[in-house]
Amino acid sequence: MRALFRLCLLLTTVLTYLRATAAERPNIILILTDDLGYGDLSCFGQKHFRTPALDRMSAEGARLTNHYAAAPVCAPSRASLLLGVHQGHANVRDNQFDKALEDNHTLATVLRRAGYATTAIGKWGLHGQPVGGAPTGADPHTPAHPLNRGFDHFYGVLRHIDGHEHYPKEGLYFAAKAKARGPVFVWEDRTNVTSGLDRCYTTDLFTARAKKFITEHNATAPTQPFFLYLAYDTPHAVLELPTQAYPKGGGLKGGLQWLGQPGHMINTASGVIDSWTDPELLSSNNGKAWGEVYRRQATSVRRIDDAVGDILKLLADLKIDSNTLVVFTSDNGPETESMLPEPYTPEFFRSYGPFDGIKRDLWEGGTRVPTLARWPAHIPAGQVIAEPSAQWDWLPTFATLAGLPPPARADGISLVPVLTGGRASPSPRTLYFEYFVNGMTPSYSDFEPLHRGRRRNQMQAVRSGDYVGVRYDVKTPEAPFEIYNVVNDPKEVTNLANESGMAAMQARLHAISLQSRRPDPDAPRPYDRELVPAIEVATPLAGLEWKACAGKFPWVPDFATLSPKATGRTARPNLNLEEMADASGVLFTGYLEVPADGDYVFQLNTSTRASLRLHDALVIDCDFGYRPGTAVTGSVRLAAGLHPVRLSCLRKASGISQLDLEWSGPGFVMGRIPNSAWRAP
Repeated sequence: MRALFRLCLLLTTVLTYLRATAAERPNIILILTDDLGYGDLSCFGQKHFRTPALDRMSAEGARLTNHYAAAPVCAPSRASLLLGVHQGHANVRDNQFDKALEDNHTLATVLRRAGYATTAIGKWGLHGQPVGGAPTGADPHTPAHPLNRGFDHFYGVLRHIDGHEHYPKEGLYFAAKAKARGPVFVWEDRTNVTSGLDRCYTTDLFTARAKKFITEHNATAPTQPFFLYLAYDTPHAVLELPTQAYPKGGGLKGGLQWLGQPGHMINTASGVIDSWTDPELLSSNNGKAWGEVYRRQATSVRRIDDAVGDILKLLADLKIDSNTLVVFTSDNGPETESMLPEPYTPEFFRSYGPFDGIKRDLWEGGTRVPTLARWPAHIPAGQVIAEPSAQWDWLPTFATLAGLPPPARADGISLVPVLTGGRASPSPRTLYFEYFVNGMTPSYSDFEPLHRGRRRNQMQAVRSGDYVGVRYDVKTPEAPFEIYNVVNDPKEVTNLANESGMAAMQARLHAISLQSRRPDPDAPRPYDRELVPAIEVATPLAGLEWKACAGKFPWVPDFATLSPKATGRTARPNLNLEEMADASGVLFTGYLEVPADGDYVFQLNTSTRASLRLHDALVIDCDFGYRPGTAVTGSVRLAAGLHPVRLSCLRKASGISQLDLEWSGPGFVMGRIPNSAWRAP
């Protein structure tokens, strides 16, 4: 009977998946801009120039006013976005440009597993160096090439630095800066196609290529959903100009068009490079004349606006806009660089919006980014979403839309209920950030005096509900957080840390800053060797709670998103209880009682796949690429006491499922964790 039940369950799962037609699994377009500030769009408060297409996108969808990039600079921010983890877990942190993106679940691997066609167009910057080769950064066989991280196709630049040049063939910026950066390389999959890109401005080039992909996919595989990651390298303050006005019309017959002829690859590859300024731009800003550098910045932003409008028109022309989710966001706050002798400052347009801080700051202006989501008939028009969210939420969100549970490794939550106007996310939401860079916050006149010229170095921030704890130039683990209510005080003017009743919040922020992350030897922090604090629990019971779930899971899922078929309590982690017989996955939750302060090493060996979290920190990941039967270890410094544990496991369809979890610690060698150490609520 059990075998028959399992067969019926499998058939039900398959039929459910097959019924998830293209209409139920939307196409997904994720548009990421480079250094676009919160205040650079008129729908987010820009007063000196308009962004009409993005304003329409906002009016037709949702504006996320409390959405954060994972880091205040592009490489770590993009890594967290693609991996679905915050900076306490990402393998790319700080200024690790061109470091190989971890070989793990990505937006593309998850969606490809769900049957999506996956394409990346634009800037990558996470490729790594060729195995055994010279660190040229231009080898198409680098380990973390997009084709090795879940994408079926790639068109764009691999190197981070190549995203600083907006005329790849001519190399105008590189020549102007007279730096030995070598030529720019644009790749189609693993083929260098730069030689045919005469007069191709990258915003135009990537837009035309994106339209080509959407149109051709719709013609050849209309029932297969697609995922397009469109990563612009503008308005990064290189500030090169287009060759001419944006072509009229937009969509299938107008706007940018892919011609595919070397020397005339797109329909704006004519005229003079770096020459056209948008004539609709104002000539003054509060009585100050616009210098050339500001006309360039505004033109660059307006060009992106035209491009988004062009793509949205294409979706309408193809009659797929109601089945396509389009997300628009930025990798971090606004930049200060300029290729011109004239300096550039985002102060001119208040590109950081109502906040203080810019790119490389953990003030709100460095990480709060303009974000829009449009999905007609699903996302209510004109919705304003003020709930805190972050870019590592998109992986769980897209997985949910694709009909799959997000991986247990993911740090975020699905935003589908929030976007579609349903229930809110759990509150208060906690978001974690860390970053190191030399330098200081600029001394802009409209920044708060205490923020001007602040030394950055080691920075850390935690958002918990309406409050943000932030600390700069952290030298010791005990350094206090400044605490701000960023709902009432978005500029972070009034530090509440010394107010009555804030001692508990200070303690909570310190605890979260240790309980949410794992140290990275390539990005050392002053608090890496601190003991992770235990928590207080009233009269815990012996054992662990478990919930068993049924389904065909392609990875260890986040069981919190699934309904259990059975629940119970067990003395220790055990996948072979009679009540679990028809389940394919089990989540064990409770507490681990740690006997003494010190260093602990955990070792996990399973015949399937599993992941172990203590608090919110991922200690062991035996999922993506795991070879069953292999022991994987993770070390962590723990304070004596109770530590929340989540052990997520898959089960074998038949036979015994092995699950061996051992530990070593102060005064004892590696061995099975005793039953007496497990506690449940």
